[in-house]
Amino acid sequence: MLIGVNGLTKSFGDNLLFDGITFSVEPNDIIGLIGGNGTGKTTLFNILTGDEPYDAGGVVRQSGISVGVLQQHACQGSTLSAYEETLSVFQGLQKLEEELNEVNLRLETSADEELIARQAVLRERFEREGGLTYRSRTAAALSGVGFTASEQRLSVAELSGGQRSKVELCKLLLSAPDVILLDEPTNHLDIDAIEWLDGYIKTCKRAVMIISHDRYFLDRVANKIFELDNNKLYTCNGNYSKYCVVREERKEAVRRNYENTMREVDRIERIIEQQRRWNREKNIKTAESKQKMIDRMLEGLEIPDSEKESMTLSFSSSVRSGDEVLEAENLSVAFEGKALYNNVSLSVRRGQRIFIIGPNGCGKTTLLGQLLDKTRVQYGVGVSVGYFDQHQRNLDLNKTVFGQLRDDYPRLGDTALRSALALFLFKGDEVFSKIENLSGGERARVALCRLMLAHNNLLLLDEPTNHLDLESREILEEALADFDGTLICVSHDRYLINRLATSIMYFEDKTVKTLDGNYDKYLETRVVATENTVVKAPSAAKNEYLKRKQDASNLRKAKTAFKRCEEQIAAIEQEIETLNAMLGSEEVVSDYLKVAELTEKSAALEEKLLSLMEEWETLGRMLEEN
Repeated sequence: MLIGVNGLTKSFGDNLLFDGITFSVEPNDIIGLIGGNGTGKTTLFNILTGDEPYDAGGVVRQSGISVGVLQQHACQGSTLSAYEETLSVFQGLQKLEEELNEVNLRLETSADEELIARQAVLRERFEREGGLTYRSRTAAALSGVGFTASEQRLSVAELSGGQRSKVELCKLLLSAPDVILLDEPTNHLDIDAIEWLDGYIKTCKRAVMIISHDRYFLDRVANKIFELDNNKLYTCNGNYSKYCVVREERKEAVRRNYENTMREVDRIERIIEQQRRWNREKNIKTAESKQKMIDRMLEGLEIPDSEKESMTLSFSSSVRSGDEVLEAENLSVAFEGKALYNNVSLSVRRGQRIFIIGPNGCGKTTLLGQLLDKTRVQYGVGVSVGYFDQHQRNLDLNKTVFGQLRDDYPRLGDTALRSALALFLFKGDEVFSKIENLSGGERARVALCRLMLAHNNLLLLDEPTNHLDLESREILEEALADFDGTLICVSHDRYLINRLATSIMYFEDKTVKTLDGNYDKYLETRVVATENTVVKAPSAAKNEYLKRKQDASNLRKAKTAFKRCEEQIAAIEQEIETLNAMLGSEEVVSDYLKVAELTEKSAALEEKLLSLMEEWETLGRMLEEN
């Protein structure tokens, strides 16, 4: 056990976060920590690192273990480049390397036996602690989260807030503490970077606890799920999908217990009412005794979710559009002479659910903006467009929540507007809160409420789940699943994409390609397919035959690629062993230039090996599923 938590209780004033929670963190645990906003997830992290006191209970850490947490502002003010700042986690190795280089230089003019012995000790330690690969691992980590080679050379001061967060993420992962705590690590990452993080976490051989609203991410990496809810901690062995099944079973048990208890309470209350009507001393004592019985039954009674307030959302179109919804031809965008994408054409039919994916900065939001421009695209008959801006720039920060909706929908009465806002948990005086004072999640709820009231039949959504907690994401997902219109959505929420997408538009080589299917289909195609053509679904008549044929072909290609990967991995591992043996030989030991040359070759091979291992793992998962 790395960390043990027993009977932990924490509150802020009258606000109880959790009461008497108990759990342990074991080696190789990858724990997804979920729960609504304000349930205490980040506070729990702060307690585990020792940065936050607690009210009762205890936290025990194994002697000598290190706990690392993602720091959001640690590299502010740094004058180093992104690469140098990330490399700073290896200061010990850098000093060791400097000392080894100094010894090597001295040996060029001296054959001192003491120096040779010192060189052997330093080299053995340097190699054992990862000295041959720490530079390539640093560059690979930065590349994995989306830094190009030129961006790695930028100073930290030139980076955006999101890029600095990525640097801090890389520093934490490369420092490899015994327990890694990640608070929303995917927030600033695009899909490719999230997939890199998936693989890194699964192979890092460290205990990891992750606060995340990314359900697909939790499905891929977590082997345990912890949920903070109702001041309690619920745990489950397995990933997020497994936990959903267990949670539904628990909720059903809670619901039955609540209903049975309330029926019994109702029966006893009728007895109390009867005894009080008779109003004799004996009857009064009986009524008091029965009331105490009710109090004991209600004490600690868990209320089912159906009795709690949650956001209510439903999208419906007031007018049915024609079958041809949108046509666009040869859309192109360039900034400062540099093309984002060229010659993008698409044809959208009623009922399609198209998701646009791609790395940060490739032009996804720009493309969505072009689809809003009636001078660039042609809308079909009866099409009405609703737009969700991930930054909520179409909200007036100076207005109140109620004032914004009243100005947007002047024909709706105050009662109708208040009723709509109540569905999004804005009640009483909350409707008069200024938008500038709202959190990101609250602003997102206002924007979704506006969109719901518009009753459009074509929705263009830009990262609609960004500021929503897990429960709100699931509610939005259900609403979009039931929507009777057409959807075009930019998103990195792979769970949402997998559930809803009828086709994927993805950026590649400054153009946009289309694939029929969901996110899993996109992954499968990206791994196996070598064609650079648009993939289209077969017609209904040929569907079954072509599907079997395509699946068999894909499986053969995957097996071939998997075998080739294994062969390449074995060959490179052998090369690395040979190089390491040469580095330890007497004739190379005193040749500084030769040592440097062989070290560089070994580092390059280690980087190539890491890439092949990631490909091998992806192909292996695919073959297991088939």
